[in-house]
Amino acid sequence: MSIGRFSQTGSSNQDGSSALADINVTPMVDVMLVLLVIFIMAAPLMLPAIQLELPATQARTAPAPAVTVQIAIAADQSLYWGGSRISAEDLSGRLQTQARQSPQTVISLQADKATPYEQLAKVMAAAQAAGLNQISFVTDSIQPARP
Repeated sequence: MSIGRFSQTGSSNQDGSSALADINVTPMVDVMLVLLVIFIMAAPLMLPAIQLELPATQARTAPAPAVTVQIAIAADQSLYWGGSRISAEDLSGRLQTQARQSPQTVISLQADKATPYEQLAKVMAAAQAAGLNQISFVTDSIQPARP
């Protein structure tokens, strides 16, 4: 019997038994899977735990969301406060009242593209004089409310 040598012409050896060329890897896979499970379970135990004393705090209440006021200027220079038409004199009074009620009010300024810059500057100056400095510009075309 020759060890490590296979017959080229047939599948049987000199004594008539067939050559066993397959290697059984099942026991090796089983051992590897067992080792994998052991390492997975042991890995968290190998990491050092850090003991921390965290400070205790008390959460503050969240600030109230800012109030938004919509001011629109139409092409004919008419002013609208939240959809209702107002005069230029009423605008400064309403801005001052709003500033007293909520100093963090955001002015949402919406103007027609045909509105002169002078009218925009007057509205921004009135808002600043009232103490309202947060102004956002809306670039969509306006649709004033019809009474």
